[in-house]
Amino acid sequence: MTVYLEGLCKGVVGKGMAQFEEVMRQQLESSMDTEMDKLLNTATGADREVCRKDFAGFKNLFHRFLQVKGPSVEWIKIQRPPEDSIQPYDKISARGLPNNVANSLNKLVVVKLNGGLGTSMGCKGPKSLISVRNENTFLDLTVQQIEHLNKTYNTDVPLVLMNSFNTDEDTKKILQKYTHHRVKIHTFNQSRYPRINKESLLPVAKNLSMTGQSADGWYPPGHGDIYASFYNSGLLDQLITQGKEYIFVSNIDNLGATVDLNILHHLVSQPNGKRCEFVMEVTDKTRADVKGGTLIQYEGKLRLLEIAQVPKAHVDEFKSVSKFKIFNTNNLWISLPAIKRLQEQNAMDMEIIVNPKTLDGGLNVIQLETAVGAAIKCFDNALGINVPRSRFLPVKTTSDLLLVMSNLYSLDAGSLTMSPKREFPTTPHVKLGSSFTKVQEYLTRFESIPDMLELDHLTVSGDVTFGKNVSLKGTVIIIANHGDRIDIPAGSMLENKIVSGNLRILDH
Repeated sequence: MTVYLEGLCKGVVGKGMAQFEEVMRQQLESSMDTEMDKLLNTATGADREVCRKDFAGFKNLFHRFLQVKGPSVEWIKIQRPPEDSIQPYDKISARGLPNNVANSLNKLVVVKLNGGLGTSMGCKGPKSLISVRNENTFLDLTVQQIEHLNKTYNTDVPLVLMNSFNTDEDTKKILQKYTHHRVKIHTFNQSRYPRINKESLLPVAKNLSMTGQSADGWYPPGHGDIYASFYNSGLLDQLITQGKEYIFVSNIDNLGATVDLNILHHLVSQPNGKRCEFVMEVTDKTRADVKGGTLIQYEGKLRLLEIAQVPKAHVDEFKSVSKFKIFNTNNLWISLPAIKRLQEQNAMDMEIIVNPKTLDGGLNVIQLETAVGAAIKCFDNALGINVPRSRFLPVKTTSDLLLVMSNLYSLDAGSLTMSPKREFPTTPHVKLGSSFTKVQEYLTRFESIPDMLELDHLTVSGDVTFGKNVSLKGTVIIIANHGDRIDIPAGSMLENKIVSGNLRILDH
């Protein structure tokens, strides 16, 4: 039983405790069923059928949550994956491409996880609609990439967006601008699950309303929900009927996650009996990635190990770059028929992530979520491919945004590639302070994006602005203390410099 019932079980020992826990489980499950039925009865029309499917998935997750005892892995059972289960990308690409690339591409669907909002960067609405390069949004760049593929190879690769109730309406409005692009765009929605009161373990929501405070009662349950919601939408069957065999899934804010023809060819060229049903792109860890999930061998299966599953005594070991050398980029290639099979067999097994939140007003709730990569153990002939770091270019903060807006990268047909003028293959380490957190404020602090081709490390803290045509090289640290302001003059070149105190150039 989870820790949430420990307080109720004090004083009960041995067999009596086990019986008590079982009674409590049954009571909680019964109470949850009653509350969910009440919510379902307030739904009407088509919304009722959607809610019924969503609530069935939630009840199953809640049932599993109540059954959980202790950590989901025993540390002693963890083994290094066999060498052939994580292939170097060079080995995959060395085979070369077939003469007819179009045959492979016509079996592919690109799926972008588009459920997130831009709130962490101070933006309203879907994160995918934030401008990241030359006024192009994440979604613009994605459409350009796929359109370029379809034009180059005369193919019909569709784009599928997994939206959430947070992003669906705004995204659909924007999609009208791509009507004349050579990309078919489909959407489906993630499930809608109720947040759970941490104390009572009952739903917070009292109705299905998604406006005002009522919306706080609901959440999209993580990207592991893709399998059920894709299947329930009917789109999975539709694409299989069209001859599609694989989806390439990635986060829409990962600008490195472009269609890789070598990986695709590797998948479709395998004989049917040995077809790989799931590929996870991994890449080498750096000190910035120590918390990222990694691949292990566990009970004879390749498995994703997340930091939340690691016993506290072994967290430092998990973070070790020498022991766990790779991490999951969340770029995944998955067989469509295999998803259909596993869904129909009810065999999709993913570890539950318990995500605690505090709502406005101070109410403590939990969200039950799953991760898409955790299903790797359910698929046949699963494989990890150790890809170049360039395939992992997420934009989570304005520090990341500064990198992709700079001359470190060139933009071609929606794809960003490292400038050949950069002498080092790694990107600089950039840390922008709290004055830069929100995109709108960040943009006002740069008259133009600095030249960063020779930059290794940049730290900026406090009230700092940059003039036009600033050049940053080596290690640059700029710290404006509280009450001070630093204006870096136009045309400045800072190389291995620490700037602090108060520096202001005024017009007169």
